[in-house]
Order: sequence, then structure tokens, then C-alpha cells
Amino acid sequence: MDAQNRDRGAFAAPPDVPSDFVGRAGMRFPEFIILVAALSSLVALSIDIMLPVLPQIGDSYAIAMANDRQAVLVLFMLGFGLAQIVFGPLSDRFGRNMVLLPGIALYALSSVAAAFADSFTLLLLFRVTQGVGAAAVRIVINAIVRDCFGGREMARVMSYSYMVFMIVPIIAPAFGQWIAAATSWHWIFVLLGIASCLMAAWSSLRLRETLPPDQRLPLSFKAVGFAFSEVVSNRQAMGYAIATTLCVGCMLSFIISAQQIFSTIYDLGDWFPYAFALVAGFMAILSLANGHLVRRLGMRAIAHSALLVLTTLGTILLLVTMAGQPPFWLAYLLLGANISAFALVPANFNALAMEPLGHVAGTASSVLGVITFTGGALLGAFVGNAFNGTLIPLAIAFASFSWTACAFVLWTERGRLFKRPTG
Repeated sequence: MDAQNRDRGAFAAPPDVPSDFVGRAGMRFPEFIILVAALSSLVALSIDIMLPVLPQIGDSYAIAMANDRQAVLVLFMLGFGLAQIVFGPLSDRFGRNMVLLPGIALYALSSVAAAFADSFTLLLLFRVTQGVGAAAVRIVINAIVRDCFGGREMARVMSYSYMVFMIVPIIAPAFGQWIAAATSWHWIFVLLGIASCLMAAWSSLRLRETLPPDQRLPLSFKAVGFAFSEVVSNRQAMGYAIATTLCVGCMLSFIISAQQIFSTIYDLGDWFPYAFALVAGFMAILSLANGHLVRRLGMRAIAHSALLVLTTLGTILLLVTMAGQPPFWLAYLLLGANISAFALVPANFNALAMEPLGHVAGTASSVLGVITFTGGALLGAFVGNAFNGTLIPLAIAFASFSWTACAFVLWTERGRLFKRPTG
């Protein structure tokens, strides 16, 4: 199949098949987009829907320290981050559906089991396995999109699915709060399990295997080691990987601390999900704008500018909080501006990290995912655990992480921002 056909996703589609038919996937383009977005949303849904019910979960297990409740988020993130490295090679060897469906099944079983966990330790164990299942889904969905599309068409597919995906952080906290108010927090996990089972049924009935047997690769974890060494030894890849990790750390620090900040410091109560949704909404808008602006301005111009804005705003937030507890309107404005600026950074940094890794693109993508998300989750957990009833720990994280990211970007680009360095 030539590159032009691959770009269109038109794999041997006969003349009587609709023009928007995705041949390898065996379904129409709109259905393919919705399925990809629905499966991709499991990760964000599993994190954000928990935010408003962390106090109830803590009360159920008599968790005295409020910061300890954050483990419900952190353990899922770590399971998700660390497991990504495994599923790329497995799906290349055994096919996409042979990994996707067991991954969804693991997620569904872990979700239902978490609802009936009789101890906090057991709940956290099921959150880890839930994250592992979500990692399988994420990696395989990305591989399926690569199987079916290439070039600009692949970017278009990811853009469309991302539009749906970005709705999840906006509505998930409110949805979780409504469920807990009507029943209990246990039903959130049950509904996550039911939703994932429906997605598994949809995938098994409608989604064809997109990786033909003759294109499958031998199972080789040596390739993972090679890709890891390529990332570590390449200045651009490693520099942007570290910068991305620090920026993801900023974002996850906010997510992990958000419930305590809005509910403990500013006593928003039932208004917390809506305050969170507004911040997520601005981030979604800028994320979509990035897809249009990057063609005109380039990744470096957008990402470097946004990082400088993020660094400036983080420094301002730190100075304001060091002077005393800011009023809600000022804190919300600064936090929202920081998170909105963040929306323009990691996607472009990740693309820049991948630029010199085309010869190991698939496995390198998994390696970068492990580095950036696991590292970001650890940083976020550290900052969240430092919460002391003030905005100071989060402000220190925003300022220090962004300044350090700037230093790594300057090192990577040999002191020159906005343009590709010569040589």
C-alpha cells in the first residue's frame, strides 16, 4: 500500500464502499472517531471523576490525614505510567485486539472490585491494576490510529478525537459528585466498570484487527532497551522529555491538590466541580487552538512562548502566596492562567522529543510516555503530599518546575529559543 493511500486511511476499500469508510478498522469514519475518543477518555475519566469524592472515600476507610486520600489518584497514575512500556511490543506481536480487549477487561474487573474493596489498601491495589488496564487501552488505541492513518490524516483523526476527549475533564467532577450524592462513591466504580464493558462489546463487535499477521513483529524487549538508549543519548529527545515531565508534574500537582485547595482553603463545597470545569474548559479551548496555530507558527514558537508565560505566571503566583493567602478571585485567576498556559506546552514538547526518533517511533513513544507520565505523577504526588492548608507548595512547584523546564529547553536548544538551532 503506497503512502498516499495510507494518508487517506483508504486501505483496499472497494468502489461501492462509502468514501469515509476506514478500511482497516472496518467502520465508518464518524464511528471510528467516537470509539477512539471514548476509549481514550477512560484515563481522564478515571482521575477527574474521583476529585469531588475523595473526602467520602477517606471517611469510609477512616483515613485521618487528608493528604493520604490523594493516593486514590496517585496510584492510578503510577500504574498507568509504568505499564505503558509493556503493551506496545505486545500489540506489535499479537495484534491490537488481542491486547485491547484484555486491557479493557482488566480495567472493568478492577473497577468493580474497587467498589467492593473492604480496606483502603485493597482499594489502592485495584486502582493500580485499573491504571494498568487503562495503559493498555491508550497504547493500543494510538497504535490503531497509526495503522489506519498517516501524515496529516492521522493528525486530523487525533484532533477530532481530542475534541471529544477534552470534554471529560469538564464534566467528570460534576458527574462524580452527582453520583455520590444520589447513591454513594462506590457506584462511581461500578459505572466505570459497566461503561468499559460496553466499550469492550462495541470494540469486539465493530472494530476489526488493524494489524495484519504478516506485519507483526517478533516480541523483543531488546527493542525497548534500544529505544530507551536512543532517547537518553539524544540531546533533543532527552531535553524535551525532561521538560515535558516537569510540565506534566505541574499539571498533576494541580489535579491532585485541587479538591483540597478549592474545598479546604476556599470552602467552595458543591461548587468545586464547576470551578474545576471552568479551568478545564479554558485548557480545552487552548488545546484545540494549538492544533490550528502549530501549522502557522511552528511547535517551537508556540511551546517556548507558552513556557515563558507559564514561568512568569508561576513566579507571580509564588510571590503573591508568599505575601499571604490571596483572595479566591485572585488565586483562581492565577491558577486558571497557569493551567491554561500549560495546555500549549506538553503536546508540542512531546512532538519535538519524537522528531529525531523516527527510526524507533512506536517504541520510543511508549518510552517517552513512561518517562513523562510516571515522572510527572511522582512530582505531583510529592507536591500533593506537601499540602499544608495554603497555596504555597503548589506555587513553589509551578515556579520551580517551570524554571527548571526552561533551563532544560535552553540546554536542548543550545541557548536559542523559538527557532531550530543550526547544526
